[in-house]
Amino acid sequence: MKKLKVYIPGVSFPSISLTGNYCALNCAHCGRHYLEGMKKVTKQSLLEYCKSLEKEGCKGCLLSGGMDSRLKVPLDLYSSEIERIKKGTKLKLNAHVGFIDERDLEWIRHVDVVSLDFVGSDEVIKRVYKIEKGVKDYIEILELLVSNGVKVAPHITIGLDFGKVWWEYKAIDMLVEYPIDVLVLNVLIPTKGTEMEGIAVPSVEESLKVVKYAREKFNGELSIGCMRPLGKWRLEFDKGAIENGIDRITNPPRKVIEWAKKIREVEIIYECCVM
Repeated sequence: MKKLKVYIPGVSFPSISLTGNYCALNCAHCGRHYLEGMKKVTKQSLLEYCKSLEKEGCKGCLLSGGMDSRLKVPLDLYSSEIERIKKGTKLKLNAHVGFIDERDLEWIRHVDVVSLDFVGSDEVIKRVYKIEKGVKDYIEILELLVSNGVKVAPHITIGLDFGKVWWEYKAIDMLVEYPIDVLVLNVLIPTKGTEMEGIAVPSVEESLKVVKYAREKFNGELSIGCMRPLGKWRLEFDKGAIENGIDRITNPPRKVIEWAKKIREVEIIYECCVM
């Protein structure tokens, strides 16, 4: 098997919310919960904060936040700051975007990678995100980015439909038609305080079936992202994913890293897994 890249972003690659804890949406799986753990910065403090990250030896950061009424993470409002970060530092920038359009290419050309949540079912989009968008809207974003030479890393969350696994295969079939270097697979975590709080975690077996399917279909680098259940579930899933030939994995347990070294060459990288 090829070398396994183990990504540990930690303090070396922090996640930044440019909207604080605000999001115009209240998605069934998130409920704004995941914004709480991100570093909060303002338009005035973003550049200086990023300069301080470089001085501390950080590799880069994720620029993220909640969506606004336009269904965008409002990174376009930070265009000049993002440009100055790239010109004034060596930090790598990963941008988490919403429903961008051609006007956003002005700031996108200054980031290294765009992380795009991808859903392959109109029904799931409506059930989970509660917005009037469809698969065609996601495809339009993907086509806009790849046609303009932007490196894009689509993210699929296994079990996003309230724990049920089915649409993920369709999404993989769509994505393999595009020139994508990295495909990220996350797994739903039923999160306290959200609509999905009480649902069952997708089983390890069901989740690994999606991993195996993606490995068979996708020729680029397949990554396991940072969102997936902890404990025994993660131990079993991570081992199975590595055995199925994934190329990258984020924050696996120490036991898994030591086990993986016995069957594959392992490189540890202190960055975001899409870099």
